[in-house]
Amino acid sequence: MKRILLLFLLLSFTSCFNAERNCEDYRTGVFEFETYLNGELITSRFVRNDSLEIETFQGNIDTSTVRWINDCEYILENINPQSMSEEKSIHIKILTTNPNGYTFEYGQVGETKKARGEVTKVAEN
Repeated sequence: MKRILLLFLLLSFTSCFNAERNCEDYRTGVFEFETYLNGELITSRFVRNDSLEIETFQGNIDTSTVRWINDCEYILENINPQSMSEEKSIHIKILTTNPNGYTFEYGQVGETKKARGEVTKVAEN
């Protein structure tokens, strides 16, 4: 009986937890994203307004349209794709926010495989 009560209390407390999501704070601005590529930490920097995102990555500049689905999800579509993989739109969902940035999940539209990342906001637009 004690185990059932303990399990009930544990589930009650964890089900009340909602991750903070102030997505509106990250709709526009200047952001940085760090990831490992071939064992090396690299940084991508991008500027986003409500409908356009311009990314600088390893000296290359890519521009994508931004279509917001709701406050915390949007679709990126490369304006000038250079390959077949760049032609596929990317779905991005902001999972949690904090005062410095957000954690997100992303993947190609229509695909089940997703990855996660963290973005830091470095400036306002």
